[in-house]
Amino acid sequence: MSQQRGVRDLAFFAVLVAIPIASYFFVFAPRNNEIAKARSEISAKRTRLADLSRLTARIGDLGREIATREEELEKLNQKLPDREGVDRILEQVTQIAQKSNLAVRSVTGGKAVPAGLAMELPLKTVIEGNFEGFYQFLLDVESLPRITRMHAMKISKLGMGPRDDPKDAMGDAMRAEFTLSIYFNGTEPEPSSRTTR
Repeated sequence: MSQQRGVRDLAFFAVLVAIPIASYFFVFAPRNNEIAKARSEISAKRTRLADLSRLTARIGDLGREIATREEELEKLNQKLPDREGVDRILEQVTQIAQKSNLAVRSVTGGKAVPAGLAMELPLKTVIEGNFEGFYQFLLDVESLPRITRMHAMKISKLGMGPRDDPKDAMGDAMRAEFTLSIYFNGTEPEPSSRTTR
């Protein structure tokens, strides 16, 4: 009987040891794997959520940035006339010259050339008058709301000829020859030419 009891105790002890071991392999190990997998997915989703939060914040910033750039582009487009606006600018420049008591002797349009995203129309211009008027003309052209550029300027003094009467000398009279470039959107306009004598 003691032998039977020893076998029974041994079987009972084996069952007691086998239950936790079986529980570990059949219950706890799969659950631990599922928990580890779930934690890994949660971590990946948290990382993705943080990335999405950063992107969402940037989208708001990008929206403001796009709006700012669109406003700047609109302001630039207001400074760049369309093809028909070139003649209006030429009229404004002529009016400014007349207001400054200058005589526009000639304006000869050249061929428009690409200048970045716009086109540049060079106008060879000859103006005569006194220097103070020319200086005021330069200030007024600079304050035009359109983009213009003056270059290749030559200024010469209009003096007396050999047969002119010294009493009729023009004093500070001068002649300015320069190229006035007008920038515009679009394709090349037909060159304008104006000559007055």
